[in-house]
Amino acid sequence: MSKLTIKTLAKELGLSIATVSKALKDSHEISTETKKKVLAMAEQLNYVPNPYASSLRKQKSKTIAVILPEVADNFFSLAINGIQAVAVQKNYHVLIYLSHESFEIEKAVVNHCYSGRVDGVLISISSETTNAEHIQKLQSENIPVVFFDREFESLEAPKVITNDYESGYLSAKLLLEKGCKHPVFLSTSLSLSICSKRAAGFAAALSDTGLQTNNYQYVVDCTGTQEMIFDQVKDLLQKHKEIDGIVASVERLAMQIYMVSLSGHINIPKDLKVVAFSTLETAPILNPSLTTITQPAFEIGKSAAEVLFTMIEKKKHSIMADTTVILPSTLIERDSTAV
Repeated sequence: MSKLTIKTLAKELGLSIATVSKALKDSHEISTETKKKVLAMAEQLNYVPNPYASSLRKQKSKTIAVILPEVADNFFSLAINGIQAVAVQKNYHVLIYLSHESFEIEKAVVNHCYSGRVDGVLISISSETTNAEHIQKLQSENIPVVFFDREFESLEAPKVITNDYESGYLSAKLLLEKGCKHPVFLSTSLSLSICSKRAAGFAAALSDTGLQTNNYQYVVDCTGTQEMIFDQVKDLLQKHKEIDGIVASVERLAMQIYMVSLSGHINIPKDLKVVAFSTLETAPILNPSLTTITQPAFEIGKSAAEVLFTMIEKKKHSIMADTTVILPSTLIERDSTAV
């Protein structure tokens, strides 16, 4: 069903749009009888006035939405800074929404972006997102959408990402070069493309070196609260003492690996070598310092915003639909993988 507009309401009442608009605003120019008639019909048809109507007449709300799964991860904080840097130059406001890794919350947030509330959307999808109908609806409303970091691969839309497969490969290769015989990859969601690509790269490196992985699970899913992840990592290392290397697919997993190692008297890097996908500024001062695959978070946010504003300004959103920007991550060796 199409959205009910003031034009539709006026047609139902047999009144002009101007009269209906003034009646809804309780203008003194409109009689009490007409106001009651308009309000009654509005209630009957569930008409909700659009607070952004004046902006819509100018075709601009001067606002963009940024939808994130979380902000605890340092990556997203840096990405927001990159986005904000571009938005300020364009004299735009930025609305930050958090999905908290929930598909239902993400859908509700996307629904809030309709009706001219924003001129465009930057989104990094939740770990639960397995279909993109809500995002396709945004596109059908002619609202440009750009994915950054976490993409929905099968949906035609611009994407600003990093080289996840290659980075997963390099992380495993490093552990193998450092002498690991039983490395594992910790994921937070096998449905997320960033995790599946990193895991695929990791697995390819193991395969290329001829490492036999039939006797243990080398990709392990760790989800839930920090406490739940702690217990999962602890249980994994207790049950499989042969594990001598870990690649953490996201930042928060690395912290739990360190906590488990500390509580279980596991020496990093002697007993267990650790690599993490992380932009932590404290990585160099951890004990031991953490080897990281560091994403160009600020640049990813900045580039995504630049693509979005190009779409907004040109008003031809399809011209950027097949755009994919890949900004490479950097492997930084530190003490957690020392020999």
